[in-house]
Amino acid sequence: MFGSGLMTLVILAVVICIFGIRIASQWQIGVVFRLGKLVRQIKPGFNIIIPVLEYVSFVDMRIRTMDVIPQEIMTKDSVPVKIDAVVYYKIFDAPKSIIAVENFGMASTLLAQSKLRDVLGKYDLDTLLANKDQIGKEVLVALQGPTDEWGINIISVEIKNIELPDNMKRAMAKESEAVREKRSRLVKASAEEEASRKFMEAAKVMAESPNALILRQLQTWQEIGAEQNSLIILVPTEFAKVVKSLQDSK
Repeated sequence: MFGSGLMTLVILAVVICIFGIRIASQWQIGVVFRLGKLVRQIKPGFNIIIPVLEYVSFVDMRIRTMDVIPQEIMTKDSVPVKIDAVVYYKIFDAPKSIIAVENFGMASTLLAQSKLRDVLGKYDLDTLLANKDQIGKEVLVALQGPTDEWGINIISVEIKNIELPDNMKRAMAKESEAVREKRSRLVKASAEEEASRKFMEAAKVMAESPNALILRQLQTWQEIGAEQNSLIILVPTEFAKVVKSLQDSK
């Protein structure tokens, strides 16, 4: 009897060792259920459970990425846009992520789609394009409340792309072109205004000093000769006065 009892214990120990060994990876936490009831957690490494009576659900505790399906959103100023975003999250409570929600991955994806439409629909297009980071933080706050109850911590929400309709792209391109044209005309008008002031100052200087007018005349002739490669005949001022007086006498 003693021998058969010992043999039974040996066989039971072998069964436990064979079927009760569970090895968790460094990034995993094992949640142990006994007859359907949560009893404990097992850490990374070698662990033993009671076969048949207990089973383990392993939870990946690493940071995960969730690519949100592109969402069609109507902005506050009635512009249809397609938003592409990615959510980074991490499980901080392994038992809660299994018990509180059936499929935390699917639930988080659907929740992210809903909150993305709700938050982004409150802004007009210009605000949406200029403040993507700030709006991403607002989506994060909206997601964090429900997911805390699931044992999930939302780390970051990044809006990757905002796709606009083709007609809106053309309209924005025309608007940008018009703004640049306006800016160039203002610069040109400002330059002409400044040049006119310089001309007025130069005219005053030439009126006060005849020699300055002569020097400017010589400089102008030099520029004309250098650019057009032409022959310039200079007539003395006194000769021109004589010719003019002769014409007046006739």
